[in-house]
Amino acid sequence: MASRTLSGALALAAGASIALAVPTTNAYASPPGTKDVTAVLFEWNFASVAKECTNTLGPNGYGYVQVSPPAEHIQGAQWWTSYQPVSYKIAGRLGNATAFKNMIDTCHAAGVKVVVDTVVNHMSAGSGTGTGGSSYTKYTYPGLYSSFDFDDCTATISDYTNRANVQNCELVGLADLDTGEEYVRSAIAGYMNSLLGYGVDGFRIDAAKHIPAADLANIKSRLSNPNAYWKQEAIYGSGEAVQPSEYTGNGDVQEFRYAFDLKRVFNNENLAYLRNYGEGWGYMSSSSAGVFVDNHDTERNGSTLSYKDNANYTLANVFMLAYPYGAPDINSGYEFTDHDAGPPNGGAVSACWQSGWKCQHAWPEIMRMVPFRNATRGEAVTNWWDNGGDAIAFGRGGKGFVAINHESSSISRTYQTSLAAGTYCNVQNNTTVTVNGSGQLTATLGSNTALAIYAGKTSC
Repeated sequence: MASRTLSGALALAAGASIALAVPTTNAYASPPGTKDVTAVLFEWNFASVAKECTNTLGPNGYGYVQVSPPAEHIQGAQWWTSYQPVSYKIAGRLGNATAFKNMIDTCHAAGVKVVVDTVVNHMSAGSGTGTGGSSYTKYTYPGLYSSFDFDDCTATISDYTNRANVQNCELVGLADLDTGEEYVRSAIAGYMNSLLGYGVDGFRIDAAKHIPAADLANIKSRLSNPNAYWKQEAIYGSGEAVQPSEYTGNGDVQEFRYAFDLKRVFNNENLAYLRNYGEGWGYMSSSSAGVFVDNHDTERNGSTLSYKDNANYTLANVFMLAYPYGAPDINSGYEFTDHDAGPPNGGAVSACWQSGWKCQHAWPEIMRMVPFRNATRGEAVTNWWDNGGDAIAFGRGGKGFVAINHESSSISRTYQTSLAAGTYCNVQNNTTVTVNGSGQLTATLGSNTALAIYAGKTSC
């Protein structure tokens, strides 16, 4: 049913972000609450997500967990089968409705809110029987949709400078829902309301760029909880007819340029260039941007850094969590050589760093920056320093300070901070550092290491 060409394009279709479903005059990029970091547990089954909320995400300050699409989908071991729904029943690879509800309740008990990757632009590209036993053909989904509910253009999208082509034709051959229709809007809203009924806190809108922003606004207006978090996938493309900024009235929009440019800076340029990262680079407002170092699509197509980039990847995540722009996603997936490969053990994670599970959200250098971000929330960048090359440092007011050495050799120097005098824990390596009465600290950073301290964390 799906060729490698289809699966590769599906990867692009499947990369998204979260946004806040609030009245359109009040859309926020940061999720509601005091914790704005989301762990994206890609293709983890619901039972494994529940355990991780209890054991790791809650205790380490993650505000949200994002789970892969829960709806019934086409059969197959490949990861992208999750992105071809055939009904809106909770009956996919990752678990049934009971496991889904238990996961939500367990995560909430751990203080972690749940965002669901939501596929509403399209259905499948073929015919057969879904993971929950539903029979379907490309344009017929009994009890849900018939051929009248799909757009008239049945050709594959071919011209991104043509709005109608992008939003009415088929993304990599997937049956494109006519979201301008009353019935389709009500059916999609019905699915999202069913998710809210289970206790879901927000949605990642997959392939939002291929749905008119007004259609999404109409669907959002029908939700039982119009304040649910709402994050939209809309990849920026220069000169394209549909731009991510069109969607900010609905909630958060993923700022893909942030991830693309981080790869270039960490691989080939100078970290000193990051001094005004974010709006200073022409990106969307921080208040409406969802950011990430990589997601499940971009780690496969090579457009961003990935776990395969080792220290570059780790330090990029450290920077993202330390720097006050957008609402960060931490991608957490599994090793792959075959880009189509589905999750190990069908999505069951018995332990991190086994069976190919990478668990980036639990890497100590990344995980320990989540409390740093929570502690420094609302503080601007202060005391910026760089060496003109690949060593930088900056404070977050009087709440925190971070230094990153991406040079090929160690650096020893005295940094000026705005922190109160005292002893602090460098959460990057669990050693203590001292800030003197003038707000200065002296440290040696090895190549490709970082230092991060924050108010309130005085012992390791």
